Amino acid sequence: MDEFKKRLIHLHHCRGVGWKTIFQILRNDPQLTSLYKGKPYPFLPIPSQELLLQDLHSSVIPEQIRQYSNNHIHTITILDEQYPELLKESYEPPWVLYAKGDISLLRREVKLAVVGSRQPSDYGKNAIEAIFPKLIERDVLIVSGLAAGIDAIAHRTAIKNKGTTIGVIAGGLFHIYPKENKDLALMMMKENLVLSEYPPHTTPSRWHFPMRNRIISGMSKGTFIVEARQKSGSLITANCAVQEGREVFALPGNIFSANSSGSNELIQQGAKLVQSAEDILEELFSY
Repeated sequence: MDEFKKRLIHLHHCRGVGWKTIFQILRNDPQLTSLYKGKPYPFLPIPSQELLLQDLHSSVIPEQIRQYSNNHIHTITILDEQYPELLKESYEPPWVLYAKGDISLLRREVKLAVVGSRQPSDYGKNAIEAIFPKLIERDVLIVSGLAAGIDAIAHRTAIKNKGTTIGVIAGGLFHIYPKENKDLALMMMKENLVLSEYPPHTTPSRWHFPMRNRIISGMSKGTFIVEARQKSGSLITANCAVQEGREVFALPGNIFSANSSGSNELIQQGAKLVQSAEDILEELFSY
């Protein structure tokens, strides 16, 4: 690991250091050569400077980072070749990704984000069962958030059809949420991939969930919404995809079902209505 990468990963672990702070620090010190020298970066508030100094001179953080390899955790910075190209083009791409599993999947070209309700109907489940086999035949990699409901169904269905899948979680790799998906996550860490932008010891916070949606859509050529209520997290993912100029697909639903109100609204706004795998494939492979 080169010195710049070591410094960036260490900085990424420091308390109170978010995406914008790292951006400011890199703008002032592109190689992070001043990171361990005296008072860092006077543009930071005094309390943030004090926390940063404490963590930069802590022996605990470097030891945590050294232990990641023993737990088969990969640290991938935005400058590493394994970092997904499409994600680099997204809004506030993570400076560092923490991954466990097959990191070659990150470089797979055709990825489809699939998200939806945490309380799906049989209709949503059956739609995934019907649509996924042909996607898998064309080597489409399924990206989702390892949440309850459609996310877990998407991961499991991809695996059942001998496809590949990436789970992007809120919080760190040592704190899988929800707990009922822990076995699924552990299985994916062996045969597929689980990914986070937070250091592994980070416990999930409420604000992590909408933030990880930009990664799900950001690394994918398109996003498929399967059953979503209005103002749901799935629509945040769809909006991220729209902002990045990516394809948005939606499963049409019952007009009397609250679970489909958000999906149907997306179709009204221009998302592609999906009735079969071909509706997705013709867009993903058109360029």
